[in-house]
Amino acid sequence: MSPEQFSNAVLNWYDSHGRKDLPWQQGITPYRVWVSEIMLQQTQVSTVLGYFDRFMAALPTVQDLAAAPEDEVLHLWTGLGYYTRARNLQKTAQIVLREHAGEFPRDVEQLTELPGIGRSTAGAIASLSMGLRAPILDGNVKRVLARYVAQEGYPGEPKVAKQLWDVAERFTPQARVNHYTQAMMDLGATLCTRSKPSCLLCPLKTGCQAHLLGLEIRYPIPKPRKTLPQKRTLMPILANSNHEVLLYRRPSSGLWGGLWSLPELDDLNDLDNLANRHGLQLAQAQALAELTHTFSHFQLAIEPHLIRVNSAPAAVAEADWLWYNLATPPRLGLAAPVKKLLKRAADALAIPQNTGEQP
Repeated sequence: MSPEQFSNAVLNWYDSHGRKDLPWQQGITPYRVWVSEIMLQQTQVSTVLGYFDRFMAALPTVQDLAAAPEDEVLHLWTGLGYYTRARNLQKTAQIVLREHAGEFPRDVEQLTELPGIGRSTAGAIASLSMGLRAPILDGNVKRVLARYVAQEGYPGEPKVAKQLWDVAERFTPQARVNHYTQAMMDLGATLCTRSKPSCLLCPLKTGCQAHLLGLEIRYPIPKPRKTLPQKRTLMPILANSNHEVLLYRRPSSGLWGGLWSLPELDDLNDLDNLANRHGLQLAQAQALAELTHTFSHFQLAIEPHLIRVNSAPAAVAEADWLWYNLATPPRLGLAAPVKKLLKRAADALAIPQNTGEQP
């Protein structure tokens, strides 16, 4: 297919089968598209739907996001993972207000200068909300194009990524670029899926090299596998008589940056130091079921221990530590495994949880 035939086939398919009722496709603005694109990085559409609606209800404009407390932003993000995305959202909102008079730049290069916005995300914002001609290469589009041209090599390698960007640039049309961009994402999400692609329904099947070779599943070439390192930590769940658990805010950089977490110990022998630090009298520790959490670069095995606090000072003396009420949780950003462990603790202590609007 020529580039024109390619884009026409994609647009004709979009007119009949493309998704047009997603929340961020209604009342389109750069702000709404940007938030949806950041949420959709590493996350399925089905998961994002509820989060996007809640986020927009709480922070409907870039001005609201820029002014919101960080804990509110992280609370609204809790469960989506990759929390650097949430912190970068707020940084970008503040830059847009401070340096761009509250309007997103109508230029892909300027968009990529904002925190958390890469070339593909910038292209999506520019094309979907501004109608500018800008190619994208998110995970779904990468899969469609890698199969269409039978692209050899892992797309994470710079040389291979450049080749795919060249393909994306060649096929992106001059007109209806917003519909084309959405259509390419939809094709990857609904037909050209990772496994069991629906090739017979695909508008590109007559020109798709992977399909013609019968090698659809071979592309895109996967990243060479590495065995994930294993790490272990012990997390004490210190619960007082008021149904409160001791949490601390992690440093803003690094793992779970800026989120509230349970303390981490090498073993139970370190518990005395923690108790002395906060003036706590503790009862016997009760081991809960181990929890394994997988990150992109390692696996963390968490040993949770529920420990009742017999007595404690009325308030936590140190900043960045607090008592978190299990019955009426405050709106804080929590690391996903910590949220699971707090639920387990509430169940073990027979505390009904009012989880509010969090998923």
